[in-house]
Parts: sequence; structure tokens; C-alpha cells
Amino acid sequence: MFGIHQKLERNAIGFVIAIIVVSSIGGFMEIAPLFTIHETVEEAPDMRLYTPLEVAGRNIYIREGCYACHSQMIRTLRDDVERYGPYSLAVESKYDHPMLWGSKRTGPDLARVGGKYSDAWHVAHLINPRDVVPESIMPGYRWLAETPLKVDDLSLHLAAQRKVGVPYTDEMIANAAADAYGQAMPDSPFAAGVTARYGDATNVRAFDGQPDRLTEMDALVAYLQVLGRLTDAPYQQTASTEGAKP
Repeated sequence: MFGIHQKLERNAIGFVIAIIVVSSIGGFMEIAPLFTIHETVEEAPDMRLYTPLEVAGRNIYIREGCYACHSQMIRTLRDDVERYGPYSLAVESKYDHPMLWGSKRTGPDLARVGGKYSDAWHVAHLINPRDVVPESIMPGYRWLAETPLKVDDLSLHLAAQRKVGVPYTDEMIANAAADAYGQAMPDSPFAAGVTARYGDATNVRAFDGQPDRLTEMDALVAYLQVLGRLTDAPYQQTASTEGAKP
């Protein structure tokens, strides 16, 4: 084997051909699954889109590096499922650009954190994690509750998402800023438009406890509260699997 490798290294043309062959095999193995993507991604007719406020929250999540300590992918291992809930499906990340699966769990996985805790718990946790989880080593993000959310560019964010396949409509893009206000201010005239465009399952409330203002805390909590709740497919998959057991 080593003799063949030495001879190959001394033959420039042969070495180049070998590199091309090996690279082609590796490239094929990466590209081939894309041709069956429609077979590997589950159907989820009830899959809904992130609202502008949730998109803003996701951007803050990325900006603050939350993905470095929290994964968003529950593996099919028994321990993962028993601790966090139904294992993650490919369709749940259908509209995630970029993906936030993560590979490190300094903190717990967040794929099913939506609805697990109250808004007040999340606010307290983000301001000072030790107030609700004494052993936490997570830093506090107190400024989020004091920083007004920037909304004037949200329509551009939605338009960019549409370019990579997320089916936002022209109406959704045009009303992005108003919908961000409406989702966090349930008594405002903008609130009705949010549910009309994104569905009755959309969370519409003052996430940071301050209904008279829109903050980055509103956005981040809105995003956290929707994780694992964009579709019921994982729960239906679990139910069908359990029902098939003898």
C-alpha cells in the first residue's frame, strides 16, 4: 500500500487524477442526498412561518451567540427524547436560515422550549439566570429589556428570507414593522393584522411585561416561545410510532 502511494506521489499526472477521483467521490456523496430531499423532509401542512418579531428575536439569539451553548436538535437517542421531548424532524428546520442545530450543550437543548416556561420566567432568566436556575453559568442580558427593538429593516429581513425559499408574501413583507409592534402590543390596532397574516396560533402578548413599548427582550422571548411549536409533526410522529408498538 505504501509503495503504491510513493509511486503515485512521484507521478504528477497520476497524483492529480487520483485527487480528482477522490474529490469526485466525496462530492457525489454530499450532493446525491439533495436529489431525494423531498423524500427525506417530512410533510407538515400546518408548518407556519416565523413572524417578523420572531425573526428579530432569532437574529438577536444569533447576535448574542446563544447557539454556542445551546443546541436545537434533539437526537433519536432515548436519553435525549426522555429529557427534551420528541426527536427533531428535518421539516422543523425548513425555514431556518441559517440552521441553529448546534453541537455543544453547555446549557440544555432548546428545540422544545416553546411554551415550557412562562414569559416572566424567560425575562427573569435572561436578566439574571441565577434567579431561576441557581447553578447556571449563563451570563445575564439585562440590557435587552431596556433596548428598543429596531424594526425599520424587518421588511428587508423577510425579503431576504423569501429569496432563499421562505414563502413570505408581499403583504407580510410590507407590514413587517407593524406586525412586530402588533404581536407585542395586543391592545394596539396592529394586533389583528398579525393573526390574520400568520394564523390564530400566533402568540400575541406583551412578552417582556411592558405592553406600552417594544424591546429586544420582547423579540427574544417571542422567538424562544415558538421553538418546537411551528408544527405539530414531531408529536404526531411520536404518537404514530408508539401506536405501532406491539
